[in-house]
Amino acid sequence: MPSLSNNKIVLIPSSRFTIDELTTIYNQTRVDYLIPMPMNASRLAEYVAAYDVDLDHSFVASENGELRGVAMLGIRADRTWITRLGVIPSTRRGGVGEALMHSLLDRSEQLGINFNMLEVIKNNTPAHHLFLKLGFYEVGELLILRRSPSKTIMEPVIADARRLERYEALDLVGYDRGTQPWTNQSESMSHAQDISGLYLTLPNGSSGWLVYQRQKFMLTHFIYKTEVGDPAEMAYAFLSHLHHQYPRLDTHIENIQANDPHLPGFYKMGYVEAFRRIEMWRGDPPKSLVAKKGLPKLGRLFRPGPSAFSARTSII
Repeated sequence: MPSLSNNKIVLIPSSRFTIDELTTIYNQTRVDYLIPMPMNASRLAEYVAAYDVDLDHSFVASENGELRGVAMLGIRADRTWITRLGVIPSTRRGGVGEALMHSLLDRSEQLGINFNMLEVIKNNTPAHHLFLKLGFYEVGELLILRRSPSKTIMEPVIADARRLERYEALDLVGYDRGTQPWTNQSESMSHAQDISGLYLTLPNGSSGWLVYQRQKFMLTHFIYKTEVGDPAEMAYAFLSHLHHQYPRLDTHIENIQANDPHLPGFYKMGYVEAFRRIEMWRGDPPKSLVAKKGLPKLGRLFRPGPSAFSARTSII
């Protein structure tokens, strides 16, 4: 690990802290962020499990006995993800963030992984500059979209619509989607509860599918694909069926590519942009992520049925 200006920083594996302690540290680092995104212990525990965060390879920074910051590392085959990086506001620009970043990158190399991923909130200039300094490069912009519950039940677009069971939905998201943001990768979906989806065929022959997670008060984690036809038209169609079924649920989806051709359909359905992230990579995506796997026609997996939706830093 390169020498750093502040050699009083000690990095402690996050596994030595309880989830409650980690939650407290994390929230303290985010109080003045552009998008604070506070968490409670339950949400952080779910986050760690859903995104394959390894607490043994994640760190809390200490300086002179005081906790200064935290950073976490998600680990999957051939790739790692840097997330939840935060430094106590009063101690920023003292090398803590850079020390944490070096520790996670060093751990990735020790694991034999040379491809690293992260996202940074757009206009978080200090963090963005740090990541560029450490060899990350910009891949694109990601949107966080929200839609408030509807006061009226809308009529869905006329289509042959079929509900997808969990196993069918997870089968679809595992095929040939390229190098997706970490939160939208197939592993993230497979770890989540209450995953289902729907498959639509329109009268003009257009077809496509949407996979989502239904939480108690919210719809989230959208993965979708237009197989035939106009993506904006298909997006509006499958969203009309989804929100007809769940008119009173809030909707929050993350890390949608800014150039996604489905977006006009989302905006027509009343989605609004909450904020943006910049997606950044370090190294080249491994072949395991970009190899073609072939996507079978969903119609071959099951017969169409009636609509289910009504029509120097030391580490210790």
